[in-house]
Amino acid sequence: MSRVRSRVQTRNRHRKVFALNAGHHGKRTTNYRVAHQSMMHALRYATVHRRDRKGDFRRLWIVRINAAARMHDLTYGQLINGLNKAGIDLNRKMLAEMAVRDPDAFAAVAAQAKAALAVAVAA
Repeated sequence: MSRVRSRVQTRNRHRKVFALNAGHHGKRTTNYRVAHQSMMHALRYATVHRRDRKGDFRRLWIVRINAAARMHDLTYGQLINGLNKAGIDLNRKMLAEMAVRDPDAFAAVAAQAKAALAVAVAA
């Protein structure tokens, strides 16, 4: 029985790893073992950082909303509380976009939140 060699498969597998490591330096692009370890590490970080990015954007939106809310004599927490009491269901991404791109609309929303807070305090 003849011996089976896997040259083509091995070369293709190695080529995929080297392609994923484009941009890495040193042995990480030429030595398969080091390149594979580097690739696995990078893919792990990519997964974690995709999740982190969602929190980063939420923090950015909250900073923008807070800055805009303070121009209307509200804090971020008061604004969100007022919106909940007024029954206005806007997510933070849309509120931040309104704060940056359409200050007049944000002012109207802030006024409604402020009114809802005043009604809640009076009651």
